[in-house]
Amino acid sequence: MENENGEKVGFGAARGELVPVIETSGELSEVAKLTQEARDYIQDAKAKNTIRAYTSDWKDFTDWCKIHRRESLPAGSETVALYITHLARGLKTSTIQRRISSISQAHAAAGYDDSPTKTALVRATWQGIRRSKGVAAQGKAPVLMPDLRAMVEHLPKEVAKGKGEEETVDEPREDDEQPRDRLIACRDRALLLLGFAGAMRRSELVGLDVADVIETADGLVVTIRRSKTDQEGQGRKIGIPYGSKLATCPVRALRAWRARAKITEGSLFRQVNRHGKVLEGRLGDRTVALVVKRAVAATGVDAASYAGHSLRAGLATAAAMAGVSERVIQGQTGHKSLPILRRYIREGSLFRENAAAEVGL
Repeated sequence: MENENGEKVGFGAARGELVPVIETSGELSEVAKLTQEARDYIQDAKAKNTIRAYTSDWKDFTDWCKIHRRESLPAGSETVALYITHLARGLKTSTIQRRISSISQAHAAAGYDDSPTKTALVRATWQGIRRSKGVAAQGKAPVLMPDLRAMVEHLPKEVAKGKGEEETVDEPREDDEQPRDRLIACRDRALLLLGFAGAMRRSELVGLDVADVIETADGLVVTIRRSKTDQEGQGRKIGIPYGSKLATCPVRALRAWRARAKITEGSLFRQVNRHGKVLEGRLGDRTVALVVKRAVAATGVDAASYAGHSLRAGLATAAAMAGVSERVIQGQTGHKSLPILRRYIREGSLFRENAAAEVGL
């Protein structure tokens, strides 16, 4: 495929990237090196999850174009309008919005200044879809304190006792018939409690290394080195206090996991193979969602509306219910967007200072 300058351009669907790949001759070795370096910088400009989503979106669009014998690059406005009309039959508006953004990004990366997504036809089609389907945010259900307590109650209670004391975690028993399950439960307990207390995104949680977590007399000091809203890696620190109850204390739960798994350096949350061996590789961020869903389902609740984000949303909502100020909640969650944070606060404050509760019903 060629762009308007006659250069051959390949796209991420084939190579796992959403950046242009310009073919160069052997004589232009320096240009080839610069091209590769530029591609690397483009990759680093976006989070891995964003690149993965955009790449998947672009592949879906190009596959649809092949089926319907339409040009995907550059795409015509009618093609994009028909494509998003097709998507509107089964996808949420938020997903369609991202697909539109992916198409725009792909055209910009290939050197096309005029994206078909910006045409009057596509804008009108998109406006009609939004009006028809509605754009109310349907976030994941928050995990609140009663939920969290129930979730961890279904896991083995292997926590390190004491505040700053020597470990008292039981060693695996010889007659233990499910050592792997107990080890995974110990890890999941720490992941759930730390993720909730830190209001962490799933990528932040699985991205933690041992060196990022320092235990003090007051609790844990956690350094989040990179996040969705901090792509340049400036980092930020959050405090994780001791829990008032042993069963839901994130500090002791993490201490127990590290002792059980014998983790002294490297990634904090790791995979456990079928033989019960803790591997070197860190968990994938999607595993956080699976852990949350599994723990919710164990309590007898339908887990369909829960995901990894439920931990982050849960802390913000629970804090608002407890009357914690917006400033303090933001300090823990790290929200850059106050409107999003205020949505959690509003939901958590529905029955505090409620007008209907004050009129004598």
